[in-house]
Amino acid sequence: MKKISLFIIFLSAFCFNAVSCDKGPVSGGDGEKPAQTDAATRNIERTIAITDAATAAYISSELGMYKYYNPYTGQVTDRGYENVWEYSSAFEAVTNILHALAVQKESGDSRLYDLHFDRYKALLDRLYKGMAYFEGSYSLTSYTKNNHPWTVYGVPRASSPGSNNVTGILNVYDDQMWIIRDFIEVWYATGDKSYLEKAEYLAEYVIDGFDCCVDADGKEYGGITWGPGYVSKHSCSNGPFISPLVWLSDIYKGKGEKATRYYIDPSDRKTRKTEQMDKSEYFLSYARKVYDYQKSHLLRNDGVYADMMGGDDTGGKVVYETVDGVEYRRHTNLRDQAGPPYSYNTGAILSGAADLYRVTGDAEYLKDVQSLTDAGFAYFAKYGTTVKDLYTYDFKGNNSWFNAVLLRGFIDAFPAYSGAALPVDSFQQVYDYAYDNFLYEGLMPNSLYLGWANDKSKRTVRGRDQFAYAAQFALLALYELEN
Repeated sequence: MKKISLFIIFLSAFCFNAVSCDKGPVSGGDGEKPAQTDAATRNIERTIAITDAATAAYISSELGMYKYYNPYTGQVTDRGYENVWEYSSAFEAVTNILHALAVQKESGDSRLYDLHFDRYKALLDRLYKGMAYFEGSYSLTSYTKNNHPWTVYGVPRASSPGSNNVTGILNVYDDQMWIIRDFIEVWYATGDKSYLEKAEYLAEYVIDGFDCCVDADGKEYGGITWGPGYVSKHSCSNGPFISPLVWLSDIYKGKGEKATRYYIDPSDRKTRKTEQMDKSEYFLSYARKVYDYQKSHLLRNDGVYADMMGGDDTGGKVVYETVDGVEYRRHTNLRDQAGPPYSYNTGAILSGAADLYRVTGDAEYLKDVQSLTDAGFAYFAKYGTTVKDLYTYDFKGNNSWFNAVLLRGFIDAFPAYSGAALPVDSFQQVYDYAYDNFLYEGLMPNSLYLGWANDKSKRTVRGRDQFAYAAQFALLALYELEN
C-alpha cells in the first residue's frame, strides 16, 4: 500500500492561490507502521521545549546565533556568532516543527497546531531576516559562464544584511544545499512562494558548479567542488543536493516549464553550448548525475562514504582555459579518495537514493537504499558500548548535527525498506534517554549518554547542537505520523 509523504499533506493543508496545488511526491514500500500518534505528540512537545529554550539562549536581538551557553550559570560563554550552516540549524528546527504540526492537524489532531503554528511561522520569518546577514553578491567565472553575477550565502556572518563578502573560499556549495532544502520545505509547509523561488535560484547556482567538462570519451567528469574557490570534490558538496533536485523535479512535473542547460560540446570538448529542457527532467537529470558521481568516486569498500576526492596537481588552485576569447573554469584532475566517513555524508546520499527510487522505480536505487541503510547502521551505531540496551553514536564536535542527517536518511529509507525501522528506533531511544534523564532548562548535555559535567563551569553547550536535537525530535514525530 502506498503511503502519502509529508509533502502531499503539506500541499493539501496549505495551498495558497499563488501556489500550484498539484500532488507532490508519493512514497511506497514494505515497512510496518512504526509508532502511534501519542508518541508523535510527545516528540512534538519535546522539540518545542528544546527549540523555545535554545531560541531564548542563543538567538540575539540582532538575529545572530551565539555559539555557547551554560544553562547552569545562565551565561553566554562565547558571544561570537555562528557561521551560516550552524545558523541554518535553527531554521531547520523551526521548519520541521511547522511540518510536524501541519501533518498532525491533517491527521485529525489540531490542538498543538492551534497553539503553536502561528508563533513558529513568526519565528521562522525572524530567522529568515537573520539569514540576510550571510548574504552577498559577486561575479563568478564557472565551467560554462564568464563573470556571471550571483547573490548567495557566505560562510561567516557580516555586520549588516546583504553586505557579506562571498568571494573565493568565503562561500561553499554545501551551505547553499542545506538552505535550498530548508527553503523548499518552508514552501511546502506555508505556501510562501518566495521561498521556492529563492531555492530554485540557489539550485541554479549550485548546478553552475557542476563539473561539465568532458573527458576523451565525451563523458562529463561530473561532481561539484566544495565551493567555487576549491578544487576538491566532497561528499558534503554532492549528496545533500540530490533530494532537493528530486523535489524540484516533482514540483515542475507536468507544468511544461523550461530550463536552460549549459554544457560543453562533447565533440571538441571546448565549445560552450545551451539547450532548452523540460524543467522537471532538467532537475531530475542533475539529481541522477550528482548521485552517480558520488557513488562512483566516494563509496568505500565498507559500504559508507569517504569525505572527499583530492590529490590534485594544481596545489589547490582553480585553473582556467580560454575558448573563443572567453575565459572559463577548467577541469582539475583528482586522484585520491580521502577523509574519514562522517555520518552526514552517508545520511545525505541515503536520502537521495530513497528519493530517486521513489520517482524512478529503478531497482538499483532500491538496492542502494537497502545496502546503505545496513552499512550505515553497522558503521555508526555500536550496541551497548556506553549505556546498556542503547546504541552508541558519536556526538562529539560536529557529529551532533551530522547525526541528524543520518537519522533523516534512515527515515527517508523506511518507506522502501523496513530494515530502516531499527536504526530509526535506536535514535529515538537515545534522545528519549537523554531528555528523560538529563534535560535542564530545556537543553540537552554534550554527552547524551553520561549527562552533564561534574564541574558546573564546564556545562556549556552549543546552540547548533540544541537546534539539531530539536529538529530530530520533529523528524521522529513526522516518521510516526506519516507511516
